[in-house]
Amino acid sequence: MEETVRDRVLGILEDLGEEFETFKSKLSEIQLQAGFGNIPWSTLRVAGPRALTEELLSWSKDENGVEVTRKVLRAINQEDLAARLTKTTGSGGSNPDQESETHQDPEMVGEELLKERKRALQDLLVTLKMEQHRSMKLGLKDLQEINQENLQNWIPWALEDLPWHFMRKVMALNGTARNTSLGQRAPGDQASGEENGGQGDGGNVLHHSNMDVRASLNPLDVLCAVLLCSDSFLQQEILLKMSMCQFALPLLLPALDTPKCTLMLWAMRAIVRKWRPHSLAESRRFIEESLVLTSMPTVSFVRMGSCSFSKSKLLNEVLSPSQQHHDFFIHRDMESGNVPREVADGLVEISWYFPGGNESSDLFPEPVAVTNLRGDIESHWLRFSFLTEVSSAVFIVTESISERQYALLSSLLGSATEYYFILGAQAEKYSQTLGFLSKLAPVLKLNKLNVLEKSNTTNQTEFVENLQHTIRSIMNSSNKRVNIEAMATAARELGVLVDEDCEECQSGSKWAREITMNMRDVSNCKTEMLKLQGDLWKTLTKVEKELCRMKEQGTVPPEDYKVQLKEKLSELHAQQNNCELNDGLIKFINGLEQLTAVEKHHFLKWLKYKLDHIAKDEHARLQAQYNALAGDPQKLEELGEFISAGSLGVEHFLRELGQLYEAEHAMVKEGKMAEIEKQFTRLPGIAADLMLEGFPMELIDGDASNIPLQWMTDVLTQLHVKLGEKSRMLVLTVLGVQSTGKSTLLNTMFSLQFAVSSGQSTHGAFMSLIKVAENFREDLGCDFILVIDTEGLKAPEPAKLEDSYQHDNELATLVIGLSDITIVDMAMTENVTEMKNVLQIMVHAFLRIKEIRQNPQCLFVHHNVRDMSAHGQNMRDRKHLLEQLDEMTKAAAKMEKLHKEVTFLDIMDYDPVIQDWYLPSLWHGVPPMAPVNLQYSESVGKLKKHLFQLIRIHSVEIPPKNIPQFTEWMKSLWNALKHENFCFSFRNPLATEAYNQLSAKFSELAWEFQKKMHLWLSEQETFIQNQAPEELETEIFTQLSRETQQKLQHEEDKIFECLEKYIKDGASGTYMLEIKEDFIRSSKSTTSTFHHYSHQQLERAKNNRKRHCRYYNSEAEFRKIIEQEVDKLLEDCRSRERKLNNEELEREFQAMWRGVLSESMLFSSMKQTIFQEMQSLLEEDLEIRGRLMHQEAGSLLHYSMSSFTMKKEHLDLAWSETLKELFTKENWLKAEELATSLMRQCSAYIDEKANSKADYDEIYCRELLCMINERLQQEDVSKLHTSSCFEVDLKFHILGEAAHVFQEIHDNFMKETDPQKSQKKLKLQYFSILKDLYLDKEVSHKRARDFCDQCLKPALVDYMNKRLGIAIADDILRSGQSIDYSSRGFFQFTTQKKLLEENDFYNYVRYIENYEDFVKTWIQRHLVDHYSENEGLEDLEKEILSTVIDRVRGTLENSKDKSNTVLAFTDNFCKVLQKDLVISKDSLVGIRFINTVNTGKFIAFIQTSLSHLEQQILAEFKNLETESKLSLLSVKPQDEIFKRVFGCGKQCPFCNVPCEAAGTDHKEHFASVHRPQGLGTYRCIETNILAYELCSSAVISNYIFQCPETQWKDHPFKDYRAIFPSWCIQPDPSINTSDYWKFVFKEFNQEFAERYHAEPADLPGDWEKITKEQALESLEEAFKMK
Repeated sequence: MEETVRDRVLGILEDLGEEFETFKSKLSEIQLQAGFGNIPWSTLRVAGPRALTEELLSWSKDENGVEVTRKVLRAINQEDLAARLTKTTGSGGSNPDQESETHQDPEMVGEELLKERKRALQDLLVTLKMEQHRSMKLGLKDLQEINQENLQNWIPWALEDLPWHFMRKVMALNGTARNTSLGQRAPGDQASGEENGGQGDGGNVLHHSNMDVRASLNPLDVLCAVLLCSDSFLQQEILLKMSMCQFALPLLLPALDTPKCTLMLWAMRAIVRKWRPHSLAESRRFIEESLVLTSMPTVSFVRMGSCSFSKSKLLNEVLSPSQQHHDFFIHRDMESGNVPREVADGLVEISWYFPGGNESSDLFPEPVAVTNLRGDIESHWLRFSFLTEVSSAVFIVTESISERQYALLSSLLGSATEYYFILGAQAEKYSQTLGFLSKLAPVLKLNKLNVLEKSNTTNQTEFVENLQHTIRSIMNSSNKRVNIEAMATAARELGVLVDEDCEECQSGSKWAREITMNMRDVSNCKTEMLKLQGDLWKTLTKVEKELCRMKEQGTVPPEDYKVQLKEKLSELHAQQNNCELNDGLIKFINGLEQLTAVEKHHFLKWLKYKLDHIAKDEHARLQAQYNALAGDPQKLEELGEFISAGSLGVEHFLRELGQLYEAEHAMVKEGKMAEIEKQFTRLPGIAADLMLEGFPMELIDGDASNIPLQWMTDVLTQLHVKLGEKSRMLVLTVLGVQSTGKSTLLNTMFSLQFAVSSGQSTHGAFMSLIKVAENFREDLGCDFILVIDTEGLKAPEPAKLEDSYQHDNELATLVIGLSDITIVDMAMTENVTEMKNVLQIMVHAFLRIKEIRQNPQCLFVHHNVRDMSAHGQNMRDRKHLLEQLDEMTKAAAKMEKLHKEVTFLDIMDYDPVIQDWYLPSLWHGVPPMAPVNLQYSESVGKLKKHLFQLIRIHSVEIPPKNIPQFTEWMKSLWNALKHENFCFSFRNPLATEAYNQLSAKFSELAWEFQKKMHLWLSEQETFIQNQAPEELETEIFTQLSRETQQKLQHEEDKIFECLEKYIKDGASGTYMLEIKEDFIRSSKSTTSTFHHYSHQQLERAKNNRKRHCRYYNSEAEFRKIIEQEVDKLLEDCRSRERKLNNEELEREFQAMWRGVLSESMLFSSMKQTIFQEMQSLLEEDLEIRGRLMHQEAGSLLHYSMSSFTMKKEHLDLAWSETLKELFTKENWLKAEELATSLMRQCSAYIDEKANSKADYDEIYCRELLCMINERLQQEDVSKLHTSSCFEVDLKFHILGEAAHVFQEIHDNFMKETDPQKSQKKLKLQYFSILKDLYLDKEVSHKRARDFCDQCLKPALVDYMNKRLGIAIADDILRSGQSIDYSSRGFFQFTTQKKLLEENDFYNYVRYIENYEDFVKTWIQRHLVDHYSENEGLEDLEKEILSTVIDRVRGTLENSKDKSNTVLAFTDNFCKVLQKDLVISKDSLVGIRFINTVNTGKFIAFIQTSLSHLEQQILAEFKNLETESKLSLLSVKPQDEIFKRVFGCGKQCPFCNVPCEAAGTDHKEHFASVHRPQGLGTYRCIETNILAYELCSSAVISNYIFQCPETQWKDHPFKDYRAIFPSWCIQPDPSINTSDYWKFVFKEFNQEFAERYHAEPADLPGDWEKITKEQALESLEEAFKMK
């Protein structure tokens, strides 16, 4: 009994073969029953099968030893051996010699075995923490997602890290991906022996070392778990990357989650290999084919029983060249290769050998596949059967053959496969094995060559060479060639599952097959199925660019030429739209719309593979023809073009969808199709879904060198919506020479799927979106990374074109402009000229982008660096490179016509130490058998970490754009690139947005400043008006002026501080920084203007107070005398015995009044002669300016503005210009316009003073002269060549007009202050006082009423007039109306939109000819209309008045107990309110008598009268017309709003469109839309016909212009800035931008001609078709109001 059990256990252990070590390892760690300890590792380590059998059975009872053996066998997946042990020992240990030798199919396992396998899988997934992915499969997006781990080293610290470690490293093409050893933490982090169970071996070091090894998993188990938990698309990517690393791939995956094993056909579909068989060595041609379609001999290696050497290691030696060993298969001597397999038994791996065409170094002349079965064939008979079906030969590795094994092999009788045996060394069974082999010889057709012996003494090298020779012989002798698709057929027949047989995959295949089934070749497909993207698209591209460049314009006027091109565009769009859809394209669209997401993914993959296959076949055929035509250059060139255009992929189908969408959109926009007829509205959403699923999307069509802007805009818009509008993107681009590995670099870094197959170099540019993990977005500063892969510069196809440099320049400029970070890919090539050319292109692109205020980061990546110490050794080379870059920068600056010295460091912050990266060659050795260079992968990993550090920094400095911003940026870049002068044509949408935001903020801050200063000045003026004149000559006024300056400075500082904060906090802060200086200058200009204004206001208040006091002091003396006489009369009357009646009392008063008048006179001011004063000031001004007055000029009395007319003496022209002036009258007209404008401006000032009701002040005349002088000194006036006579005449007429008005102002003031008028009023008031006192009436109420009417009410009305204007302006600028005045651009849009709605010619004339007057009138009308229609103004009045009356009430309340007399009360009352109200005590008649009034009653009555007084004032204001009310205000709200929207007032020198730049002091003038020049009075000199050219078209045309500034010489419009450097006139951003003014011109062409005394313009035909709706749409587009 004991002997029998020992024999059976020994037989089992011997049959383990190479798994015996695994058995021992598992035995040392398996949990035993209580009371039994583990065999010490020191014993296990050296024990063989026999010794271990003794240990197992003597160390415990037999039954327990057998049970432990069975448990360990199951733990290492040796289910068949465990079952055999159970069967042979379970019945009491029957004799094994009597055991049946019939083979039972191991796949037909019992239920218990199946449960054990599932339990092992579940345990593994739990250990790896992957159990949730058993149902929710991992996808490629899970690996692409950017998270914190991207910045860390990929070191697995725990078992659950292993799957992610493997996936990340294999995706990064890292050759150590299969290493499953765990990282060693610091000693303090390790658990103690006691914590691990206390079962140590007394401190044996080797034991602990082995425990470290066993604290891992077999790499094949990790691979199986990863593949099980991955979806089919991630499986493809994993196997593709494994193939690049030359790892053996899983061909048959064990039955993990399925009843049968699975053939990985779909998982290998994406792999394409390239090789050169020896048959093509001389022709130097190569073959490139999909791996699954490549037929070749297959040689399989399997193990039967035990084996002392590693089969996998032997295969690695067989497949590796002698000088370059590579581990294709995992084996026991690799790291973690000796760890027991948990689930990977039964795995069949496959690897290949592909020759490179070098007979001396190639191991095999043709491709050969080698498979490797993991485990014993007895346990995996189905896999073995499959291998015998598909293999040309099967090598069975064994050390012995038993009777049972002989029986199994005998069942192969009739197999067509050739069998070989590799016998290991087991001397005791050698003769038995040979005997069985002899028996098998006729069954398996064996001979001596079919048996290879490998003993301990065999020379390994010789054995490997012998084996290689045997395989070559098999390849030569066997005609059996199968590909993996054929293997799938065999697998299905055997019941093996095939991964492609899933429903979704088959559905995708069916749809793709229906599209490609009738495709004969690429050219036929493109002409029949993809019609829109051929010549039509290329022609359309040329027309679009010609619209922007107008190179072939010839003598055709620009607008007419543009009309021709637009008609051509329309025809091309119509042709595209009329193309009927091919069945294949319809099927493609239906597939995208109808299939589920997974089916659609499979469909597109299948379509790609089928199209690749078609294209490769055609390429090979054409290449063969090309090689055969070596002597015919013309045919070679034609065929070369066919080869270049021979690519065909899914991107071409998606491109066709884009063209369908573009054509349809154009038809709708042109009115040729109704919106409801659109068919392709869903396509952008589908394309956006594809981007989200990881498909690269074509950005630039490489064949036509164009971007379908509408298609891309709508795709990106849909993408933004699908992302929940959280789409901050950092854009990363790679740029470099063709075939330097740009796509491979991006794919390696980010696990992307950019095309890298040979012969399919990227054309154009493709973009792919990568998600940033939620918890990493704040750290990285973005939600996504958009990666753009580009066509190689200096690529062969574009290089054949005439404008190849321009093509490359456009591409480089676009992608660099789109990028936040650009990787410049530079191969270390011997072709120095090519490298210099590429660098020149990139430097030029960087210069252009720098000029448009974009500052992308850049990394130079040097490929194929052999010596990885180059970074430290190449300082001199780097310096030389920088010198070259400087030279290239200077050359690029000249090409861009930049008149400044520029170095490379000026356009980029370049630090070669951190911005130069060196990568070794991708391949370690010579392809096709070279694996990826480990140093390449690790260097790319470091580069990736550096990139993320750079992204972090960049995102802080420049916030990433979201998708809408990116889209606008892309459109602006592309539109600018279509023009010849990129920098000049570029309209930066982000800078424009930032400018508009900052402009609105600046307007808001400027108004806050002005409002505060107006309120401040109002208080100071009030204070001045409450002071005695003598006090104003003291330090008080100086202090006021000083405090005003301090206030100005304080408020100016606040503007700067708020601007800085707004810029810092704003999303567009970077762009704002670049334009900040404009606004700082404008701020200083605003404060400087207010400084001047405040000084004038204070001076004027001071002078007015002096004049006022001069008059009232005289009156005060008179009243003093009167009051003394009244006092005497009162005493006299009271002393009489009889009381006087009213008539008697009045007679007495009359007599007294006559007496006083005869003895004293009221002060009478001398009437001024304003004409003479102003004439003196004018003469003084002209003398200072060196201007001589005409003798006949005479008095100002004879002049007025209406009498001014232009005279020939007004122009001072050279004789050469005089003749020109006779024809054009341009200077004459402009001088006349200048005079009219100045007179209008001065007239407004004069009217303002006339409405103020103040007396004339000589400062009025000085300010008028200052206004005239400032205007005449401006640069544009100097170009008119006006004479001194013009200035003198203009000043006389303006001041003559002003003198009449100012004289009238003075006369009116004198009437109002006439002493005679004052005497009558005083006489009545004093008689009333006398009567009240004589009759002893209670007069407190009456005197209080007098105080309210004569003092308080005028003060309150004055307060209202000072504050209401500020309040109105503030109300308008803060209410819903404020948007219209938020910026000049917005105001332009609002006014032009209103003009369009009214469509009145004379309104347009006023707008064009007198913009300033139009704006003022517009604002005035808007204010009047606004406040006439609602009660907003009454609310403002009530709020202002109630505020000050509350202040009055408070003052009254505080004065009750502080004043004993009314006089004391009034003094205190006025003092408290001296900064709020101008209360004139002088206006209160009989103030001497008021002192007798009861103070308490006086104050009380005033308090009760305040409400009535408030209502009375409000009622009076309500009864005023709004327009009249506005004219009375101290601060005119219309003027304040005007200042906000008018700006600098400059107009385009060609079309008179007003400048829209913010503020009044900016370096450059610009306008969003320009007008036809005829609207600016331009006409043809010869014909007098109005010009209709647009400035924005002229500046890109070959047209010329003449004007006084060019001295009437021809000057090209393209170089207009040489004449008008301060104006920036950019081309229109779209062909419809100027439709608004075209519509206006065509509507009123005749009227404008009559107005300008010219002939009507001969307008282009399509202008007549422009509708009012299209005009409004173009206006909205131009001002970004959509």
